[in-house]
Amino acid sequence: MNRSARTNDRYSAARKSGADRGARFRPQGQNRSGGGRRPAAPQGEFALPVTITPALPPVANFGDLDMPTEVLDVLTGLGVTEPFPIQGATLPNSLAGRDVLGRGRTGSGKTLAFGLALLVRTAGRRADSKKPLALILVPTRELAQQVTDALTPYAKALRLRMATVVGGMSIGRQAGALRSGAEVVVATPGRLKDLIERRDCRLDQVDITVLDEADQMADMGFMPQVTELLDQVRPDGQRMLFSATLDRNVDLLVRKYLHDPVVHSVDPSAGAVTTMEHHVLHVQSADKYATTTEIAARDGRVIMFLDTKHAVDQLTKHLLQSGVRAAALHGGKSQPQRTRTLAQFKTGAVSVLVATNVAARGIHVDNLDLVVNVDPPTDHKDYLHRGGRTARAGESGSVVTLVLPNQRREMSRLMMAAGITPTITQVRSGEAELSRITGAQAPSGIPVTPAAAPAERPKQRGQAPFRGRGTARGQAGGGRSGGSRRTGETREMAEARKAARVRRAA
Repeated sequence: MNRSARTNDRYSAARKSGADRGARFRPQGQNRSGGGRRPAAPQGEFALPVTITPALPPVANFGDLDMPTEVLDVLTGLGVTEPFPIQGATLPNSLAGRDVLGRGRTGSGKTLAFGLALLVRTAGRRADSKKPLALILVPTRELAQQVTDALTPYAKALRLRMATVVGGMSIGRQAGALRSGAEVVVATPGRLKDLIERRDCRLDQVDITVLDEADQMADMGFMPQVTELLDQVRPDGQRMLFSATLDRNVDLLVRKYLHDPVVHSVDPSAGAVTTMEHHVLHVQSADKYATTTEIAARDGRVIMFLDTKHAVDQLTKHLLQSGVRAAALHGGKSQPQRTRTLAQFKTGAVSVLVATNVAARGIHVDNLDLVVNVDPPTDHKDYLHRGGRTARAGESGSVVTLVLPNQRREMSRLMMAAGITPTITQVRSGEAELSRITGAQAPSGIPVTPAAAPAERPKQRGQAPFRGRGTARGQAGGGRSGGSRRTGETREMAEARKAARVRRAA
């Protein structure tokens, strides 16, 4: 029998016989009836729920799972031969319809851990207009696109339609994708809420819901929107919550919306792995920019994190003038610009990505072996997620943090909270020790031209600017917009003009 057509009677019965999900919510610290107190949790985290129904044992091979041959063929074709630990542990249970609470550092394989089960259990069904059957909520546009890209080959093999719903892109195109029917929606909470309020989407047919990086959604203030959306999906549906860290903000979601979840933690909360090195470099204020520039001029790609958009733009300009192929990524950039910058970084056209925390999650780049905190993060979770851009999927990498004298005490506290013991070194620009740790070298000094970015259509009075293409397929390419029809006009430019005319006509 097709796996997607099955229902797990035991778990469905347990849901229907239990009290309403909302009634199961208890204030923080209050005992559950008959359950006693949960074990004490480490500082900053909550005590994981105790699974009542025993979990199914993990598997060592994808072939041991009851999945369609179409999915297994795609896995084989993509060279995915063995499941990562979080996949092998959670998939037997998620395929059976169990709620799942999974923790694993970025790069541990969480996307396929929830994605394969969601797709397989949805296969064989067809969504009505505006009524998706499965929902994946993520905190950022970049993560939404990454999840869509990772799951698209398997969705196509199962003949499932996906739609990506994020801010910064054409809401009309996204509404059109939902009207055409999409079985699976990958969304950020704000844009999905907007579409629901416009009556372009309903969630009452969603019976599989995933929250990816739930802690970041809480940190970004999305919790009210997330709970409002979860209250609209089918109450007897399956819920899966995956995150790199599980703090007390996520506890509310777990207690209110997960029923007898299978709990799996593939990594300690610190997220530290043996293939990642952590370095704290003590630098002087007058030498910090020179040190940063030499690190950026190294051979190979690097992500550099700073606190503010202004600081990101200033450092990017300085690096370009120094001969370093750098590009900026922050929330002040349009989505087409951000998409293009990431594509250039992944292909090597840009060697240095200078970013705010918008790049701390949802970005996967192969063979990225260095992350630099030019400005130390203010929170140990930010440190872990920034560092998680390297040493992914078993690869090695280093995280380097530049620390001024007045930042040393706070950095020590942060590392202690993260559970990391870094190597501390006093460095200066031009020194061999800096080169040994980071590969730093003197820049060429020959200014380079910044990579061309997508042009934005000028705003007109009473009209929002066109932000690019909104379908899942079109989000990877955001082209130029505006301008008259002329020789050399690209397809994207023509489509942008056409979309603008349609909006004005509406």
